[in-house]
Amino acid sequence: MILDPETLALSNSIEKLVEDAGEGDVKPELLECVLEVATPPCADTAEAATELRALRRQVRESAERHDLLIGSAGTHPFALWEDQRISAGERYRHLVSELRFVARQELIFGLHVHVGMEDPETAIHVANGLRVHIPILTALGANSPYWRGDDSGLASARVPIFRAFPRVGIPPVYADWADYERRIAFMVDSGAIRDYTYLWFDVRPHPNIGTVEVRVPDAQTRVEHTLALAALVQAMARELALHHASGEPLKDYPHEMLDENKWLAARHGLHSEIVDLPTAERVATRDLGRRLHERLRGHAQDLGSVNEFDGLLDILDNGTGADRQRVVYEANQDFQELVREIVEATSAP
Repeated sequence: MILDPETLALSNSIEKLVEDAGEGDVKPELLECVLEVATPPCADTAEAATELRALRRQVRESAERHDLLIGSAGTHPFALWEDQRISAGERYRHLVSELRFVARQELIFGLHVHVGMEDPETAIHVANGLRVHIPILTALGANSPYWRGDDSGLASARVPIFRAFPRVGIPPVYADWADYERRIAFMVDSGAIRDYTYLWFDVRPHPNIGTVEVRVPDAQTRVEHTLALAALVQAMARELALHHASGEPLKDYPHEMLDENKWLAARHGLHSEIVDLPTAERVATRDLGRRLHERLRGHAQDLGSVNEFDGLLDILDNGTGADRQRVVYEANQDFQELVREIVEATSAP
């Protein structure tokens, strides 16, 4: 979020920050008050941590030179989408032309994690398998309780806001890489989409760069939470890649149950109960998170990411970003105080 230092409202100032950035480091997004930072491909999350902390420091210093501030969360607590300007890029103008209000009101901020894949079939298996983890990633990454100056009543208001877009949410299952190619080609050849990047599902193969991309969590205020979620996604992907190598098929779960679990996670965060699909029993989401941490920690050790991975314990023990936002706001019912806290926590090393 690009912020005015006096009002702490969003500022339509992306062009100033892009001019200061190295090529590819800082990018515009749909709205001029939003900036995207992206690390280069990293060997492990330790390297990603170094890159991401440097990027956050870079954009903070750049913003200060232009009398601006930077903050990170899933939504701005009191901003109105009607006050924001659309970026000048052709892709964004096309999106607004096609989607109208649906695109204009997308005043949300997300965390995207790419994990490199060895081959296309592994990528499809991993993408299919990650579907079952979307609810817990939603809960752990919830960081958008406030919307348009009001408590949304949700841990992640970003989830239903983005749901207005087409081609979002729980992705379809693909039989194999040939099935994926055939189905994407059908949509492109029919003129429904320009290319596969116009599919904005929670998980998607990204063949242009050889990854599976997870787009589930809200943008995180604290850098250590960003890295913890990235390490979790990487460990999940490794477990599924090894599962593919074993030749075992994935279990088939109802799409509507996956979607219901995601809704419960968005509504209540770690305070929810979701259905444990293998047993069909309700389980405390926080307990499920602890079980996943225990089960996947060995994968994180093998990947060299265990230090970042253990940052999940701070979320599980002390609350998500949404929980922490509510603690700050409820003290004095002051949204400006909350945004100042978000700015300070975003700037922490």
